[in-house]
Amino acid sequence: MQKAAYTGPLERVTDYCWRIPQSYRQGMRVDGLIYASAELIEQVRKDQAAEQVANVAFLPGIQVASLAMPDIHWGYGFSIGGVCATDPEEGGVISPGGVGYDINCGVRLVRSNLQFADVKSRLPSLVDALFNNIPTGVGRGGRFSFSAPELRELMAGGVRWLQDRGLATDADIEHTEAGGCLDGARPDFVSDHALERGASQCGTLGSGNHFLEVQVVDQIFDEEAAQAMGLVKDMVCVMIHSGSRGLGYQVCDDALRALRGVPERYGIYLPDRQLACAPVHSSEGQRYIGAMRAAANYAWCNRQLLMCQARDVFAEIFGRSWEDLGMHLVYDVAHNIAKFETHRIGNVDKPVWVHRKGATRAFPPGHLETPAMYQQIGQPVLIPGDMGRASWVLAGRQGAMEQTFGTTCHGAGRQMSRTAAIKHAQGRRIDRELAAKGVIAKARSWKGLAEEQPDAYKNVDLVVETVHQAGLSQKVARMRPIGVIKG
Repeated sequence: MQKAAYTGPLERVTDYCWRIPQSYRQGMRVDGLIYASAELIEQVRKDQAAEQVANVAFLPGIQVASLAMPDIHWGYGFSIGGVCATDPEEGGVISPGGVGYDINCGVRLVRSNLQFADVKSRLPSLVDALFNNIPTGVGRGGRFSFSAPELRELMAGGVRWLQDRGLATDADIEHTEAGGCLDGARPDFVSDHALERGASQCGTLGSGNHFLEVQVVDQIFDEEAAQAMGLVKDMVCVMIHSGSRGLGYQVCDDALRALRGVPERYGIYLPDRQLACAPVHSSEGQRYIGAMRAAANYAWCNRQLLMCQARDVFAEIFGRSWEDLGMHLVYDVAHNIAKFETHRIGNVDKPVWVHRKGATRAFPPGHLETPAMYQQIGQPVLIPGDMGRASWVLAGRQGAMEQTFGTTCHGAGRQMSRTAAIKHAQGRRIDRELAAKGVIAKARSWKGLAEEQPDAYKNVDLVVETVHQAGLSQKVARMRPIGVIKG
């Protein structure tokens, strides 16, 4: 439900950063900082997402500031676009609301050696084949099904477990954040109900804002970085946006249920029950971390299997193997996750838990966790927009390390609730409107397209410009959509 407008303070720090001072509410341990242009900050004021930024500042062990990216909007506990780091040695907590229900929802980009001219005449057949062969929609199962013991192995091993079954290559793993696996996963902490929900959903797209999109590289802004990523103008690419499906949702739901009353037990005062948390060093905190990591590994496997199916469809339509089509993974990033990372805070290197909810890691050139092939340019950052405008490829910058714990935005960000979007779409054919823009869109229902219509989202170009100007990440390439499948 749409919340009332935010009426608290927003002090301009720079042209692209705004402060909610710690003095705003008693109990805030740090300031809130929201990255936004003057135009975008007016949209931020329209709901209570900024109030959620202030709420996060109450969390024990929080470092420097409660942060939010320019795609900020109302979420569960944390705003979507919310970021915070907590120090476990200072009583720091872990909060499921800072990760979200769709654990390790993320994006991967696959390039090809096809040009738009090669694809244009076959685009309707290609989109039809993708829609018919890749499962989409609520609760839909797919061609891959795993037993409970297999799922536990998959969640422990991540994409390497798929590689042992011929479903991933070394290059796929090297081009995936964290190599497609978080160490320390505890599949034994994942409930049987979550396993049941995930048994046949690995390799399925799901619904809501998840999609598989055929795109064309529309503009190049950084030739060196684009060359390192293998991107050239007019190249056809595939972008995949999905997460941990019902399994991840259930892991979050189970954790929130288990954490009821836990903050009070540890003497933690919270302004919002949705910020339910536990000290990182507590048994409750460790249990959530282990299950969250397991669900994150499931999500990487899900996107890997989605990519396998997309490669198969392209091979069928174009009569060439995916290898011959050059369908190589550019990168895969998570944007709903908590990770234990070392960051420079003051003059000290501190290991902290970085919560990124609707926010993307953006490590710079030379960082130890930036993949070897991208050491000179920075980690690729993938920013999906809406179906009618564009998506972006960026590269991480040192400014992100200095300002946001190595983080940037994750998408355009909603500016219209799903209910409002459906109302706004009454009497319209969103698919025809998109077709008039040169985009073939297929979904399971009219409602699916209505909820995700372009008008429901902020202009991704404005969001990207903000993080570019703020020095968090740098523009590399703009991608325009030509075909999309959704649930």
